Amino acid sequence: MGEPCRMRVRYVKDGRLAYLGHLEVMNTIMRCVRRSGLPFEVGNGFARRMRIQFSQALPVGASSAGEYYDLMLPHPVDVTQALAQLREATPSALQPNACKLLPRKVPALEAWVNVSRWDAVVQADGVDADVFAQGVERVVAQDVIEYMRGPKLRRIQVSPTLMSCHATDTSEGVALSIQTRTTEAGALRPAVLVQAAVGCVPLRVCRVGQWHEQEDGSRLDPMGSMWG
Repeated sequence: MGEPCRMRVRYVKDGRLAYLGHLEVMNTIMRCVRRSGLPFEVGNGFARRMRIQFSQALPVGASSAGEYYDLMLPHPVDVTQALAQLREATPSALQPNACKLLPRKVPALEAWVNVSRWDAVVQADGVDADVFAQGVERVVAQDVIEYMRGPKLRRIQVSPTLMSCHATDTSEGVALSIQTRTTEAGALRPAVLVQAAVGCVPLRVCRVGQWHEQEDGSRLDPMGSMWG
Protein backbone atom coordinates (compact mmCIF):
# COMPACT_ATOMS: atom_id res chain seq x y z
CA MET A 1 0.00 0.00 0.00
CA GLY A 2 3.03 2.28 0.09
CA GLU A 3 5.27 3.82 2.72
CA PRO A 4 3.94 5.94 5.63
CA CYS A 5 3.71 9.62 4.71
CA ARG A 6 2.09 12.82 5.78
CA MET A 7 -0.80 14.71 4.20
CA ARG A 8 -0.66 18.49 4.45
CA VAL A 9 -4.06 20.17 4.57
CA ARG A 10 -4.79 23.87 4.10
CA TYR A 11 -7.97 25.15 5.73
CA VAL A 12 -9.71 28.43 6.53
CA LYS A 13 -10.74 29.81 9.88
CA ASP A 14 -13.82 31.85 9.16
CA GLY A 15 -14.38 35.20 10.86
CA ARG A 16 -17.25 33.74 12.88
CA LEU A 17 -14.73 31.53 14.68
CA ALA A 18 -12.14 34.25 15.28
CA TYR A 19 -12.54 33.93 19.05
CA LEU A 20 -12.22 30.15 19.09
CA GLY A 21 -8.97 29.19 20.83
CA HIS A 22 -6.27 27.10 19.17
CA LEU A 23 -6.86 24.08 21.41
CA GLU A 24 -10.55 24.13 20.51
CA VAL A 25 -9.68 24.33 16.81
CA MET A 26 -7.28 21.40 17.13
CA ASN A 27 -9.84 19.24 18.93
CA THR A 28 -12.53 20.09 16.38
CA ILE A 29 -10.29 19.22 13.44
CA MET A 30 -9.24 15.91 15.01
CA ARG A 31 -12.91 14.99 15.45
CA CYS A 32 -13.51 15.90 11.80
CA VAL A 33 -10.60 13.70 10.66
CA ARG A 34 -12.07 10.76 12.59
CA ARG A 35 -15.51 11.45 11.13
CA SER A 36 -14.07 11.58 7.60
CA GLY A 37 -13.02 7.93 7.73
CA LEU A 38 -9.47 8.64 6.55
CA PRO A 39 -6.67 6.41 7.87
CA PHE A 40 -4.28 8.03 10.35
CA GLU A 41 -1.46 7.00 12.64
CA VAL A 42 -1.71 7.01 16.43
CA GLY A 43 1.18 7.83 18.76
CA ASN A 44 2.73 5.36 21.18
CA GLY A 45 2.18 7.45 24.30
CA PHE A 46 -0.19 6.70 27.14
CA ALA A 47 -3.02 8.76 25.59
CA ARG A 48 -2.65 7.12 22.14
CA ARG A 49 -3.40 10.36 20.32
CA MET A 50 -3.76 11.02 16.62
CA ARG A 51 -0.44 11.96 15.00
CA ILE A 52 -1.13 15.42 13.64
CA GLN A 53 0.90 18.64 13.54
CA PHE A 54 -0.50 22.17 13.26
CA SER A 55 1.00 25.43 12.04
CA GLN A 56 1.48 28.25 14.54
CA ALA A 57 -1.55 29.21 16.58
CA LEU A 58 -3.58 32.19 15.45
CA PRO A 59 -4.05 34.97 17.99
CA VAL A 60 -7.50 34.84 19.56
CA GLY A 61 -9.70 37.23 17.60
CA ALA A 62 -8.01 36.61 14.24
CA SER A 63 -9.44 34.71 11.28
CA SER A 64 -7.40 33.14 8.47
CA ALA A 65 -7.55 32.48 4.76
CA GLY A 66 -5.02 29.65 5.06
CA GLU A 67 -3.96 27.60 8.09
CA TYR A 68 -2.25 24.20 7.86
CA TYR A 69 -2.03 20.82 9.51
CA ASP A 70 -0.06 17.67 8.69
CA LEU A 71 -1.83 14.36 9.24
CA MET A 72 0.45 11.31 9.54
CA LEU A 73 -0.82 8.51 7.32
CA PRO A 74 0.08 4.80 7.46
CA HIS A 75 0.04 4.76 3.64
CA PRO A 76 -0.67 7.17 0.75
CA VAL A 77 -4.26 8.04 -0.17
CA ASP A 78 -5.91 9.69 -3.16
CA VAL A 79 -5.75 13.38 -2.20
CA THR A 80 -8.77 14.38 -4.29
CA GLN A 81 -10.93 11.82 -2.50
CA ALA A 82 -9.35 12.66 0.85
CA LEU A 83 -10.17 16.36 0.42
CA ALA A 84 -13.77 15.52 -0.46
CA GLN A 85 -14.11 13.33 2.65
CA LEU A 86 -12.60 16.03 4.88
CA ARG A 87 -14.83 18.75 3.43
CA GLU A 88 -17.91 16.65 4.02
CA ALA A 89 -16.89 15.99 7.63
CA THR A 90 -15.79 19.55 8.51
CA PRO A 91 -17.96 22.61 9.28
CA SER A 92 -17.77 25.36 6.68
CA ALA A 93 -16.05 27.79 9.09
CA LEU A 94 -13.01 25.44 9.20
CA GLN A 95 -13.33 24.14 5.66
CA PRO A 96 -10.23 22.54 4.06
CA ASN A 97 -9.48 23.66 0.51
CA ALA A 98 -6.28 21.80 -0.47
CA CYS A 99 -4.38 18.58 0.34
CA LYS A 100 -0.90 17.41 -0.60
CA LEU A 101 1.06 14.24 0.19
CA LEU A 102 4.55 14.84 1.57
CA PRO A 103 7.44 12.62 2.65
CA ARG A 104 7.38 11.67 6.33
CA LYS A 105 10.65 13.43 7.13
CA VAL A 106 10.04 17.12 6.50
CA PRO A 107 10.39 19.96 9.04
CA ALA A 108 7.54 20.39 11.51
CA LEU A 109 5.05 23.03 10.37
CA GLU A 110 5.11 25.11 13.56
CA ALA A 111 8.84 25.75 13.30
CA TRP A 112 9.15 25.80 9.50
CA VAL A 113 6.48 28.38 8.64
CA ASN A 114 8.00 31.66 9.82
CA VAL A 115 6.49 34.51 7.78
CA SER A 116 2.87 35.72 7.89
CA ARG A 117 0.96 38.41 6.06
CA TRP A 118 -2.04 39.98 7.77
CA ASP A 119 -4.90 42.24 6.75
CA ALA A 120 -6.45 44.34 9.50
CA VAL A 121 -8.87 47.25 9.89
CA VAL A 122 -8.63 49.95 12.55
CA GLN A 123 -11.54 52.21 13.47
CA ALA A 124 -10.80 54.91 16.03
CA ASP A 125 -11.52 58.61 16.40
CA GLY A 126 -8.62 60.71 15.20
CA VAL A 127 -6.76 57.77 13.62
CA ASP A 128 -6.12 57.85 9.89
CA ALA A 129 -3.38 56.29 7.77
CA ASP A 130 -0.90 59.11 8.47
CA VAL A 131 -1.48 58.98 12.23
CA PHE A 132 -1.05 55.22 12.18
CA ALA A 133 2.16 55.43 10.13
CA GLN A 134 3.58 57.94 12.61
CA GLY A 135 2.69 55.61 15.48
CA VAL A 136 4.45 52.70 13.81
CA GLU A 137 7.53 54.89 13.26
CA ARG A 138 7.65 55.58 17.01
CA VAL A 139 7.30 51.88 17.78
CA VAL A 140 10.07 50.98 15.34
CA ALA A 141 12.35 53.63 16.87
CA GLN A 142 11.73 52.24 20.37
CA ASP A 143 12.30 48.71 19.00
CA VAL A 144 10.68 47.01 22.02
CA ILE A 145 6.98 46.67 22.80
CA GLU A 146 5.87 45.84 26.32
CA TYR A 147 2.33 44.53 26.71
CA MET A 148 0.19 42.48 29.06
CA ARG A 149 -0.86 38.99 28.08
CA GLY A 150 -3.19 37.89 30.81
CA PRO A 151 -1.50 38.70 34.13
CA LYS A 152 2.02 38.60 32.63
CA LEU A 153 4.12 41.42 31.21
CA ARG A 154 5.54 40.48 27.82
CA ARG A 155 8.26 42.05 25.68
CA ILE A 156 8.79 41.65 21.95
CA GLN A 157 11.57 43.17 19.87
CA VAL A 158 10.24 44.90 16.77
CA SER A 159 13.21 44.98 14.36
CA PRO A 160 13.50 41.21 13.74
CA THR A 161 9.74 40.52 13.79
CA LEU A 162 8.09 43.39 11.86
CA MET A 163 8.93 43.12 8.16
CA SER A 164 6.57 45.77 6.77
CA CYS A 165 3.38 47.67 7.57
CA HIS A 166 1.31 49.72 5.12
CA ALA A 167 -1.77 51.77 6.04
CA THR A 168 -4.49 53.05 3.68
CA ASP A 169 -7.55 55.16 4.43
CA THR A 170 -10.85 53.53 3.42
CA SER A 171 -14.54 54.17 4.05
CA GLU A 172 -14.46 51.49 6.78
CA GLY A 173 -11.39 52.83 8.56
CA VAL A 174 -7.64 52.38 8.23
CA ALA A 175 -6.83 49.23 6.24
CA LEU A 176 -3.52 47.63 7.19
CA SER A 177 -1.28 45.17 5.39
CA ILE A 178 1.31 43.79 7.83
CA GLN A 179 4.08 41.25 7.34
CA THR A 180 5.68 39.62 10.36
CA ARG A 181 8.49 37.14 10.94
CA THR A 182 8.59 34.55 13.71
CA THR A 183 11.97 34.32 15.46
CA GLU A 184 13.33 32.37 18.41
CA ALA A 185 12.33 35.32 20.58
CA GLY A 186 8.70 35.12 19.48
CA ALA A 187 6.22 36.60 17.02
CA LEU A 188 4.68 40.06 16.79
CA ARG A 189 0.88 39.93 16.88
CA PRO A 190 -0.88 42.55 14.74
CA ALA A 191 -3.15 43.57 17.63
CA VAL A 192 -0.07 44.22 19.81
CA LEU A 193 1.43 46.43 17.08
CA VAL A 194 -1.82 48.38 16.65
CA GLN A 195 -2.20 48.89 20.40
CA ALA A 196 1.37 50.15 20.71
CA ALA A 197 1.04 52.44 17.67
CA VAL A 198 -2.33 54.12 18.27
CA GLY A 199 -3.65 52.80 21.59
CA CYS A 200 -6.61 50.79 20.35
CA VAL A 201 -7.41 47.28 19.16
CA PRO A 202 -8.16 46.50 15.49
CA LEU A 203 -11.72 46.00 14.34
CA ARG A 204 -10.66 42.73 12.75
CA VAL A 205 -7.52 40.80 11.81
CA CYS A 206 -7.09 38.09 9.16
CA ARG A 207 -3.98 36.07 8.33
CA VAL A 208 -3.99 35.98 4.54
CA GLY A 209 -0.75 34.10 3.84
CA GLN A 210 2.05 32.04 5.39
CA TRP A 211 5.48 31.05 4.04
CA HIS A 212 8.90 29.75 4.97
CA GLU A 213 11.62 32.37 4.54
CA GLN A 214 14.99 30.97 3.50
CA GLU A 215 18.36 32.46 4.40
CA ASP A 216 18.57 34.24 1.03
CA GLY A 217 15.20 35.93 1.65
CA SER A 218 13.24 33.82 -0.84
CA ARG A 219 9.99 32.23 0.28
CA LEU A 220 8.53 28.77 0.00
CA ASP A 221 4.81 28.03 0.01
CA PRO A 222 3.74 25.26 2.42
CA MET A 223 1.76 23.67 -0.43
CA GLY A 224 4.52 24.19 -3.01
CA SER A 225 6.54 21.70 -5.01
CA MET A 226 9.80 21.78 -3.03
CA TRP A 227 9.05 18.39 -1.46
CA GLY A 228 8.54 16.68 -4.81
